[in-house]
Amino acid sequence: MAEVKDTLLGKLDELEQRYNEIEKQIAEPAIASDAAKLIALSKEQGKLKTTIANYREYKKILAQIKDAEQMLNDSTADEELRKLAKEELSELEVKKKTLLEEIQNNLVMADEMGIDSVIMEIRAGTGGEEAALFVRDLYYMYTKYAEGRKWKVEPLSFSPTEMGGFREVIFSIKSKGVWSELGYEAGGHRVQRVPETESQGRVHTSAATVAVLPEPEQVNSQIEDADVVEHVSRSSGPGGQNVNKVSSAIKLEHTPTGITVSMRDEQSQHKNRAKAWRILRSRVYEHYQTKKRAERDSQRKTMIGSGDRSEKIRTYNFPQNRLTDHRINLSLYSLDKIMAGDMRELTAALKNYDREQRLKNL
Repeated sequence: MAEVKDTLLGKLDELEQRYNEIEKQIAEPAIASDAAKLIALSKEQGKLKTTIANYREYKKILAQIKDAEQMLNDSTADEELRKLAKEELSELEVKKKTLLEEIQNNLVMADEMGIDSVIMEIRAGTGGEEAALFVRDLYYMYTKYAEGRKWKVEPLSFSPTEMGGFREVIFSIKSKGVWSELGYEAGGHRVQRVPETESQGRVHTSAATVAVLPEPEQVNSQIEDADVVEHVSRSSGPGGQNVNKVSSAIKLEHTPTGITVSMRDEQSQHKNRAKAWRILRSRVYEHYQTKKRAERDSQRKTMIGSGDRSEKIRTYNFPQNRLTDHRINLSLYSLDKIMAGDMRELTAALKNYDREQRLKNL
């Protein structure tokens, strides 16, 4: 534990030095007149601000503890003063411990807490119509959880089936630190239940995949307009005369990565284009961030899962009212509540496990 603390304090010294450098750079006229550099530095400063403020407060408390200890150990000091020093020391030790925990949490989870918008994509896997119904249920689970937290949910694209399920659904959720809550949902989800399509009452197993993509701000999206080829065509499917007369469907292709996005939900070409660009930016951003994130969080794959869609992360067993998260060996016998949007216990368990492992790997 002492080694972890020494490593942490050494890291905090480095960050404080960087914070001071940023303050000096922002004050320079050349930087102040360069909007792009100023924005980048201000964002970096903003990410460090809380951690550095807490670290400086922590150092003040250490100095106060040292003074109180000197008073307590001074045999010539007044007894009443020594008694006060002892009480103060007890309070300061509690403050020190609380502040250090907060600093640790900010430090290891800072990147996650800094992402305030995600795009979630849920797709049906094996299981036919039942898998599509499971996609619908997962979508409702996430949106009800979001609504309960007062987060903003925006539907982007749906591919419905005849029985009311979805082959695919794409939507965005926005709120401060939303990635730190929902980033763990990426991967393969398996459901065990009697399907609505089953007349014999037999339990079937179906699957869906969930992708959670950080939605980057346009300035950080690492995507150039020149690298994107746009294809415009007429929409197909229901929609009346407008479908056949107006070229509203948009397909974007990012040539360096080969990533494509098609959008035809809206009758407006402008709306389809805007939605397609948002999804494309997120997918390209995630593509480029994968290696970087793996290097930064090399421990994450072993502790919380890689987020790979092929990785089975969770099983939803309806007959037993049980949800099992295989990454942390957690079973909760409250599946009905979770599917109704009460994901707090599940999310808290994943965050706590992740935080503990990151601290061990400092």
